[in-house]
Amino acid sequence: MARTDFESVDQYISMHPPAVRTVLQRVRSAIRRAVPGAEETISYQIPAFKRDGTYVVYFAGWKQHYSLYPANERLLSAFKDELAGYEISKGTIRFPFSEPVPVTLIARIAKFLAKEAADRAKGREAGRKKR
Repeated sequence: MARTDFESVDQYISMHPPAVRTVLQRVRSAIRRAVPGAEETISYQIPAFKRDGTYVVYFAGWKQHYSLYPANERLLSAFKDELAGYEISKGTIRFPFSEPVPVTLIARIAKFLAKEAADRAKGREAGRKKR
């Protein structure tokens, strides 16, 4: 997958092999349901969802796995047991293609990240009002 100038999430997904496309569509659908009203976009050349101008969650397909980002310390602590079987490094949760897509877990992670993003946005807004 050499192309790096994706203009839409549909275009990004379409550049993957059929089996990977199916998985990425399931991930996308889980996030859409979990974060209604979020805008789909491409950022860092991978699919991202943002709400109220704040990035919430990113996902990407790779050769042997697909990933969700960002996996910060609060998220990892909150989902410690559910994520125990997955590879995690440098803010990334890796899900192998060889296992079923954990749509419920992905939706819960997306909701968690959406709440964090909303809290960050509220904090920025409160800071602006103090000036």
